[in-house]
Amino acid sequence: MSAVPSADSAASPLAALPGAVGAPTAEHYGDPVAEQRALVAGRAVVDLSDRGVVTVTGPDRLRWLDSLTSQALAGLTPGGSAETLLLDPNGRIEHAMHVIDDGVTTWLIVEGDEAEALAAWLDRMRFMMQVEVADASGEWAVIGAMSPAGAEPSIPAASPNGAPLVWSDPWSAVQSGGWQYAPEAEHPGCDYPARELIVERAFLAELAGLARAGGVRFAGSLAWEALRVAAWRPRFAAEVDEKSIPHEVDWLRSAVHLAKGCYRGQETVAKVHNLGRPPRRIVMLHLDGSDALLPAPGSPVHAADADRADVGRITSVARHHELGPIALAVVKRSLDVAAPLVVPVDGVDVAAAQEVIVPPEAGQAAAVPRLPRLGAQRR
Repeated sequence: MSAVPSADSAASPLAALPGAVGAPTAEHYGDPVAEQRALVAGRAVVDLSDRGVVTVTGPDRLRWLDSLTSQALAGLTPGGSAETLLLDPNGRIEHAMHVIDDGVTTWLIVEGDEAEALAAWLDRMRFMMQVEVADASGEWAVIGAMSPAGAEPSIPAASPNGAPLVWSDPWSAVQSGGWQYAPEAEHPGCDYPARELIVERAFLAELAGLARAGGVRFAGSLAWEALRVAAWRPRFAAEVDEKSIPHEVDWLRSAVHLAKGCYRGQETVAKVHNLGRPPRRIVMLHLDGSDALLPAPGSPVHAADADRADVGRITSVARHHELGPIALAVVKRSLDVAAPLVVPVDGVDVAAAQEVIVPPEAGQAAAVPRLPRLGAQRR
């Protein structure tokens, strides 16, 4: 395994474009709302070069990754993409990976600060398998795009082995072997055509020159995140903490295959889905924008009653170009779906209306009747 500088160790050259605010990648370029609209229309791309890239090569790579993670990867064809999770033995999420295979190499896009640890863990798990693992974040970078039907990203992805390195987000539909807890028939993820393109990191400077010449338009990370939040799409860096299991954020929709073979954490995934209930659930919050206040991720969510009970935490916040101020939050499963909520911001209680993503009754898909305990008396 090779050691390289981390993806976020230096500011991106795209963060030096005119109007750019934020580093190591730009949060916006002067107008986050207009940038959202340009993204939705397929007229802009996003600098995601703070993401990490891990490569796995060797003839056993797909079968090996399939045996370790939550998604069925063994049959991935060149140019194919998927999403998978690495769980601990208790089913808690340790890593989330966006997977592309080009027929020679499997490319894993991860959060920038996760790449080194993931590559090190995978390297220790090789045993007798014919695989090689590398943290390639210093050589390769990621660009994000929204590609409406029939549209192609305005920049080319790298194709070192013939197949373009384009990850198509599977969140747009329930994947084979997956399960959706969200009750919405028209899931907002269906209109979320996100793509992630891997390019050579040296190409970022050329892209900056193209942008200055008007050849390509960039949107900032605030626009990208606003569209993600509106699509109810979980992200490892935001929605996951040390206790998170996939069911709580509806990740069985895109990153878990319920009928594949065993993998680490699989017992918990199956038990909670078939017999139990996830202890927490993700919701979208529509925030009152009267005071123009946005809570920070990590802010507590309180019941809007005299007790002001702490019922959860904000995980992601955005100003959406159509929905206004919105947030994702992970709350107690038992929270009434109609309960009025508030989020304290700078001494002001911002009202928050729930939109159900994972309902309180999620789980127990096997519908096994509960038997009375031995010796219990019926009344």
